[in-house]
Amino acid sequence: MNTFFDNVPKSSLYFFLATTIGILIAYWLVSYFIKKYGKDPKYLLPSGAFKKISRPILFIFLSILIRSQSLRELLHVEHHEYWFKKTSTILFIVSVTWLLLNLLKIAKTVIVKNYDVNVANNLKARQIYTQFNILERIFMITIIILAAGAVLMSFESIRELGVSIFASAGVAGIIIGFSAQKMIATVLAGIQIAIAQPIKIDDVVIVEGEWGRIEEITLTYVVVKIWDKRRLIVPTPYFIDKPFQNWTKTSSDILGTVFLYTDYNVSFDALREELTKILKSTDLWDKEVNVLQVTESKQNCVEIRALMSAKDSPTSWDLRVLVREKLIIFLQQNYPESIARNRVLLEKSMDENNNS
Repeated sequence: MNTFFDNVPKSSLYFFLATTIGILIAYWLVSYFIKKYGKDPKYLLPSGAFKKISRPILFIFLSILIRSQSLRELLHVEHHEYWFKKTSTILFIVSVTWLLLNLLKIAKTVIVKNYDVNVANNLKARQIYTQFNILERIFMITIIILAAGAVLMSFESIRELGVSIFASAGVAGIIIGFSAQKMIATVLAGIQIAIAQPIKIDDVVIVEGEWGRIEEITLTYVVVKIWDKRRLIVPTPYFIDKPFQNWTKTSSDILGTVFLYTDYNVSFDALREELTKILKSTDLWDKEVNVLQVTESKQNCVEIRALMSAKDSPTSWDLRVLVREKLIIFLQQNYPESIARNRVLLEKSMDENNNS
């Protein structure tokens, strides 16, 4: 009884088996070293990293196996050499692209996990998060475009068509360039934000009169989470071309102010003592700045500024609200006559007094 392998040359069968065994050994060696160094504290890989790396590597070795002549002879499809080679090439390009994208994600995970944005002093962490979030997208888009181009250029007909199109696309390229100026400027602004970092993830900013935090930064737009949970979508060129306030550019700590308008006969020393008492009674104050000054004298009142510090802007807001309320209550209870008011003084004339 004849079997499937009777018509196959023994040399092809042996060569196919040797190739398969060699690929399996190579895959095992790669997997062994990845696992070994992945467990080393110096090269510790995050959970799931081995699976992300091993799968595309397996398909890379599979693409090499598909390209072998012994496989075609084994399957009796020697006349389909062109399609086997094209399949192998495309599978190799796709697998390498898959591997590079996964390595990029693993590198981001390994680096970013060393920085915690939830701590009080998180400036460095926010810088790293911002750079990796933007640069990751740039690298991903670049890798995918190059891979797609490599796949298309592997076909002779498409390559010849591409060369002819590029040769006659001078005028069209200029027109498209002018049309895409805004889009290109937007992408370049995103890259500039990643490098110069006028804003970072979780920065506190005031944009278009709105107070909020930077929630997401992409190549084309920035999402600002407003204090009342609304989202403000701002194009990236805005943060390059227009002025805006960044309260956490260099550090998260911030000074808060409270203004009071009182009569001239208020006791400033009593207010200073009360401010100190209020600040010491709350954990919102970081014990750095505690100042009360008369900053303006007007016709009917004086302007008093209480200056205090907090670890970040949300805490500063809560501290300002607390101090303002407590100082007003203090004035109401102890110096009600010092609350600013308008007075009208009525005097009778001398003739009226004499006639009376």
